[in-house]
Amino acid sequence: MVNGWIILDKPIGLGSTQAVAAVKRNLRAAGYGKGVKVGHGGTLDPLATGVLPIAVGEATKLCGRMLDASKVYAFTVAFGAETDTLDLEGEVIGRCDTLPSHADLMAILPRFTGPIEQVPPAYSAIKVDGQRAYDRARAGEVVEMKVRAIAVHSLTVDAPAQGELASATFTAHVSKGTYIRSLARDIAQAVGSLGHVTMLRRLRAGPFALPSAISLDKLNEAGKGAGFENILLPLEAGLDDIPALDLDPEQARAVRQGRVLTGLPHEDGLYWTRSGHVPIALVQLSGGSLSVERGFNCHDVAE
Repeated sequence: MVNGWIILDKPIGLGSTQAVAAVKRNLRAAGYGKGVKVGHGGTLDPLATGVLPIAVGEATKLCGRMLDASKVYAFTVAFGAETDTLDLEGEVIGRCDTLPSHADLMAILPRFTGPIEQVPPAYSAIKVDGQRAYDRARAGEVVEMKVRAIAVHSLTVDAPAQGELASATFTAHVSKGTYIRSLARDIAQAVGSLGHVTMLRRLRAGPFALPSAISLDKLNEAGKGAGFENILLPLEAGLDDIPALDLDPEQARAVRQGRVLTGLPHEDGLYWTRSGHVPIALVQLSGGSLSVERGFNCHDVAE
């Protein structure tokens, strides 16, 4: 059995689905067979690079939590032109001569920090009347995207303090559902210009950051015999943001069977349970009673 996380530093041009396929291919090459489940913890555009958490085995049960996690991105905005895709991939649909200064950008950053609303790009995977928005846009339709509520926890800019700026690089810590391309468009418009993203790099996704990410080459080396144990993070690495609850063998058996435990002296909330070093389940505590939200079929090597 193989359970855990492979954190890929996704190269430019590789889609998230292709990244999952690469992990599956290398697992098979390493002798794990076709039965191992693999899934990703949040799509990253082909033109973007950086942290792409890929869940293996029982960790795939946590992909939903990873999709809901906040993310940190670095992105560069080129001013003076807007494209239909809001990035380098699209056609230019508008130009202007106005370029912002560092002071201009600093003045508007507070408007894009905290709870805000944004209109997602027409070239996105959001479904509109049952069809992907990007399919409708590529077919030449004018796609009306609905405003959505998001949160930008922090937003900073790195740019020269003097002169007009042809481009600037930002770092943003954002909630789920945030489109960086839309944020770039709105920032440019707020300073009286137009803009599009020329570089997008995910620095963090939930508990996973770039220092724990591996290259595609290292993934391929694991498939050729270097060993997945050298690149696989444990399942519980995806649960870093919630407390662990230790169970004795009898309690662990009850939780594995889906039974409710009562009389536990812990605060209400979400926990992950373990028996020794083995993850048992994601659980909810309420009034001293423990109920299972998601069980993990993990076992000690010695069992």
